[in-house]
Amino acid sequence: QVQLVESGGGLVQAGGSLRLSCAASGRAFSTYAMGWFRQTPGKDREFVAAIGWWGDGTLNYADSVKGRFTIFRDNGKNTVYLQMNSLKSEDTAVYYCAAGPQPLALTTSYAYWGQGTQVTVSS
Repeated sequence: QVQLVESGGGLVQAGGSLRLSCAASGRAFSTYAMGWFRQTPGKDREFVAAIGWWGDGTLNYADSVKGRFTIFRDNGKNTVYLQMNSLKSEDTAVYYCAAGPQPLALTTSYAYWGQGTQVTVSS
């Protein structure tokens, strides 16, 4: 019922910044909360950040990114962003956006996922 497309990944040096975008489309896309997750080989997909959908101010961040990452949205463009500052080598991962009924930190709470975008941070 909703389609998600991530973009903005790439290669950046430690201490640098990237902004990831997730464009959403679908008949009921405005009713969904959005989350960002990341995954590296051999590890489970882990929570990064989440935001309530249009009109909801709920925000949720993983402890590992608090103070460095910011999730926000542009209602007119139906797009959710992840601003990533002060990047560290341990932030290297494939980043996925997801849509679900609530902005929770659990992968199982999201029904729809994008294809992922690679973020690589060099030391």
